[in-house]
Amino acid sequence: MRDKVGTVALAVLLLAACASPAASPPGSAAQSPDGPAKGGSLTFAADTEPVTFDVHVSAQDITGAILRNVFDSLIAQDAAGTFHPWLATSWEVAPDLKSYTFKLREDVTFHDGTPFDAKAVKANFDRIADPATKSQLASSLLGPYTGTEIVDAHTVKVGFSAPFAPFLQAASTAYLGFYSPKTLAANAATLGSGGPAAVGTGPFVFSGYTKGQQATFTRNDAYAWAPQTGAHPGAAYLDKLTVRFLPEASVRIGGLTSRQVDVAAAIPSAQVKAVEANKAVTVLKTDYPGGNYNIYLNTSKAPLNDPKVRKALQRGIDLDTNVKAIYFGQFKRAWSPLSPATPGYLASLENSWPYDPALAGKLLDEAGWTGRDAAGYRTKNGRRLVVDWPLLPAQYLKDQRDVLGQAFQADLKKLGVEVLRPQADIGTYLERVYGGKADLADYSWSRFEPDVLWLLFNGASKLEKGGQNGTFLDDPDLTKWTDQGRATLDEAVRKDVYAKTQQRALDLAIVIPVYTQSQVLGLGKNVHGLTLDANAWPLFHDVWLDRPSR
Repeated sequence: MRDKVGTVALAVLLLAACASPAASPPGSAAQSPDGPAKGGSLTFAADTEPVTFDVHVSAQDITGAILRNVFDSLIAQDAAGTFHPWLATSWEVAPDLKSYTFKLREDVTFHDGTPFDAKAVKANFDRIADPATKSQLASSLLGPYTGTEIVDAHTVKVGFSAPFAPFLQAASTAYLGFYSPKTLAANAATLGSGGPAAVGTGPFVFSGYTKGQQATFTRNDAYAWAPQTGAHPGAAYLDKLTVRFLPEASVRIGGLTSRQVDVAAAIPSAQVKAVEANKAVTVLKTDYPGGNYNIYLNTSKAPLNDPKVRKALQRGIDLDTNVKAIYFGQFKRAWSPLSPATPGYLASLENSWPYDPALAGKLLDEAGWTGRDAAGYRTKNGRRLVVDWPLLPAQYLKDQRDVLGQAFQADLKKLGVEVLRPQADIGTYLERVYGGKADLADYSWSRFEPDVLWLLFNGASKLEKGGQNGTFLDDPDLTKWTDQGRATLDEAVRKDVYAKTQQRALDLAIVIPVYTQSQVLGLGKNVHGLTLDANAWPLFHDVWLDRPSR
């Protein structure tokens, strides 16, 4: 999610939450007495369509989830956070964490027949780091990247200007996957359009795309290098994977129950129980890791430059009631900016800052907002207490976050705080929020790695420089601790600094954690072997069907 005003993809990822440890639902291949069956076509209904299919540029979760089928990574991460060989057979980490040396497989080929080698790794990482690429997420995953050295044809040394502990986790994501150097040279300007130009090494070939409708993928018969985290090393069982873009939940669920769709994403909270009651469908649920859906308070301008006002907002919203009412108990009320599914989550924060409107009112009094105008809103020196919280355009909204925001407006109105929710075009939204003109910003950020806290709260993670610190605060402690966390592999140290980061962010009232989003998938009973990766994205390499293609 980069560029202060530059791209629609930025706003979309603000809405997308993301993921958690791998899981296998009832009906998976391991539980079927007949074993895997090769062939057939599966249709996956997604609720969001990528703005760009360039995996190095996009910041959307949906892009990573879909293109995981096309692009492999150097290493794989399992549900416990352990790393396994993939395109790299082994790796060595320098003692100072400033370089990582990878030995590469010698039997991997891209979909266009060209070999995967050290030159391909360097070409892809250098492209991501190049400012001209305008990478919105992958560049942050490379951190303080300085370059890739080709040691020999199948050995690379990836260098950084500072210790960078999160790199292995970053290297396991689809965003640091690999295009064929041939397609990078021939199709660099059109990679965002997807289709045959998106040439990777993965189990599926990106065979076609119809904007607003669907993307199609066909089996890569040459595939023989799946990671140990998968159920089998060879080619995918499915002949074809079709991803249909169906933003209307009723259409996705209708397609699932009528068997026109095999897997449906984003089952709405209000309909989960009804779908679960359908004997022809299995529901798979798991929490996303990374940053929860949080509200970030802009400390750079009045009135939220006053910590008492920030604390009043934090304690003056009835999160428990509102989250439960709108999400029917399917999403958990959040207590930390970090999801419980993320390593380093500080569980002691739970129940530590309950809804307390009396305290919120007292804090506003102490901050000098003691007057009341004719509408009942608080005033100070003749000025009304107003908070500006821009609302994304309708096409980017999800999880009924607009309705949730209305409930928050009502809570704060009782305290005498007016919350404005202007809704304009995406360019205006980005200019206001990422230009520091708004008071509040809301988004979630998926990643199975506590270094997400660096992105959210480190002073160097400035929005105007491609960061994600929507608080506009450079707190010395938050910056020090998140720097320390990415400079060591010592789990005790990381646990300590990330715990302190979560606690201090709440104590400073620069964030209001709202809820932990869950991945909720509906699967037809004919679908077997579907699992979720560490980001809670569905994996289709091991999936097989009971019945032949429609």
